[in-house]
Amino acid sequence: MDLDTFFVSVERLINRSLVGLPVIIGGTGDRGVVASCSYETRHYGVRSAMPMRVARQLCPDATVIKGDMELYSKYSNEVTEIIASKAPVYEKASVDEHYIDVTGMDRFFGTLKWTQELRKTIIKESGLPISFGLSVNKTVSKIATGEAKPNNGILVDKVHVMPFLQPLSIRKIPMVGDKTFQLLRSMGIATIGTLSQIPMEMMERVLGKSGIDIWKKANGIDYTPVQPYWEQKSMSSERTFEQDTTDIELLNRKLAGMVEHLAFDLRAQQKLTSCVTVKIRYSNFDTHTLQKLIPYTSFDHTLLGVVKELFKKLYQRRMLIRLIGVRFTCLVHGSQQLNLFEDTPQMVNLYLAMDRMRLRYGYDAVKKAIGS
Repeated sequence: MDLDTFFVSVERLINRSLVGLPVIIGGTGDRGVVASCSYETRHYGVRSAMPMRVARQLCPDATVIKGDMELYSKYSNEVTEIIASKAPVYEKASVDEHYIDVTGMDRFFGTLKWTQELRKTIIKESGLPISFGLSVNKTVSKIATGEAKPNNGILVDKVHVMPFLQPLSIRKIPMVGDKTFQLLRSMGIATIGTLSQIPMEMMERVLGKSGIDIWKKANGIDYTPVQPYWEQKSMSSERTFEQDTTDIELLNRKLAGMVEHLAFDLRAQQKLTSCVTVKIRYSNFDTHTLQKLIPYTSFDHTLLGVVKELFKKLYQRRMLIRLIGVRFTCLVHGSQQLNLFEDTPQMVNLYLAMDRMRLRYGYDAVKKAIGS
C-alpha cells in the first residue's frame, strides 16, 4: 500500500484550496530539489529529485511549498496505526509505503475484499488517498501499486503475473535506476518481457550480483518476506567508562561521537529514524532511559540536538556515571527525504562528501572535532 503523492496530499488536506492545482514540495530556492509533486505538474515533465529551478521553468504556475517533515511524520504514523490495528503482519517500508502479508485471509474474508476494506478505512480515517497492489510477492505488488495509481487498487494473481509484467517498461522494476536503465536500453532491452528472456548468466556478466536480482524481479520471483514492523532493527551505541565520571564536556563529546557514527550507519543503509533514546547507568548500577519521537531524519546535527536535550533532562542526580548510550528505533527506508526541503545544499553536500570519504577510506577518515 502506497500513499499517493504523500507530501502533496497532506498539504491539500490542511489547505483545500490546493486541490486540483499544480503543487511542488521541496526547497523553495533555485538550488533546492523537488521532494514531491502533484499529478498536475507531471504533465509538464516535473519529477521528484529534479532541481527546483528546472521544475519552475517547466511549470511556472505551480504552487511551491517548502514542506514540513514533522507534519508528514504525524500523518505517516496515523496511517501506520490504522494498518497495525487491522493487518495480521505488516512492514513499514518508508514514510508512505507499507507491505502487508495477508496469506490465509482468503479462507475467512477474501484477500481482495479485505484489502479494499482496509484502503477505504485509511481514506476515511486519515483523509489521504492510497493505492494498493495485491499479488504473490513484494516485487509484483510494488509494481502493481504503481500501475494502480492514482488512488486505486490492482489484483495480480499468480497466473497473470507474467502477462501483467511483460509489457511494462524496465523502469518499473525496483533496483533499476537511471544508469542501469541506460545500460539495458543500449542492449536493446526496453520491456520487462524482453529482460525476462535474457539468460540470467548474461545479466550477471553485465551487472554482477545485482543483475541476478533484477532478472529474478523481471520474472516475478521474489522470496523476500514481509518483516513485521515490531521486529524492525534498532541502531545503538554504548560507552562504558574505565573510571566513573561527571565530566559533562567528556560525556557530551562521547554522545556526539556516537550520534555521528550511528547517523552515518543510517545513511549508509538508507534508513531514517523517528525515535531517539538516551541511556545512563550510574556508578551504583541504577539505569535510566528517556526517549523522544521526532520527524524522520538521518542528519547528525538534528539527532545530536535531540540527544543533548534528552541527556540534560535525564542527568539530574549529579552522580558518577558508569555508562552512556544512544539508540535509534522506528527505522524506515528513506533516501534523505529531509534533504529535499533544504533551501541551500551546503549541509547536504557536506554530509554526502563525508560519507563518500568514509565509504572509500573507512569511517575514521573524517570525523567532526566535537566527537573526537
